[in-house]
Amino acid sequence: MKTVIFEHEMKVRDYECDVQGHVNNANYQHYFEATRHEFLEHEGLNFYELHKQGVDAVVSRVEIRYKIPLIGMDKFKCTIALEKRGLIYVFHQRIIRLSDEKLCAKGKIEVVCLIDGVLSQPDVFDEAFKEYI
Repeated sequence: MKTVIFEHEMKVRDYECDVQGHVNNANYQHYFEATRHEFLEHEGLNFYELHKQGVDAVVSRVEIRYKIPLIGMDKFKCTIALEKRGLIYVFHQRIIRLSDEKLCAKGKIEVVCLIDGVLSQPDVFDEAFKEYI
C-alpha cells in the first residue's frame, strides 16, 4: 500500500442504501470523488474555480474492489495515496469503516487533465502535488 496522504470522514445517509440495506455500489464512487475534491481544497485548489480557468481534471478510468458493505449510518473514512504516470494521476483510495477499521472498498481512479479542452500537462496540479509525486 502506498503512503496515505489525505483522509476524509463521512457518514452513510439512509437514502444511499439499497433494498438489502447496503450502500448502493454507485455511491462508493461518490465517496471517492468527494474525497478527491476535499483533497484539492486542502491543497489550495478549487475544482469549480479551476474549471472557470479552463482546467478540468477528468476521470479516465475507475477500478473498484468491494470488500465489506457499508450500511446506513456507518461512519467511515476515505483515504488517498497518489502517484503520477506520465499525464495520469493515479488515486489509490480506500474506504474504511470507523467502528472496526474494516476495509469496505478500495479504488484505483485514474485522472487526466484537460486545459481548454485539450489533454495537457497541468502545471497547477504538479505544483500542488509536488511533495506527493
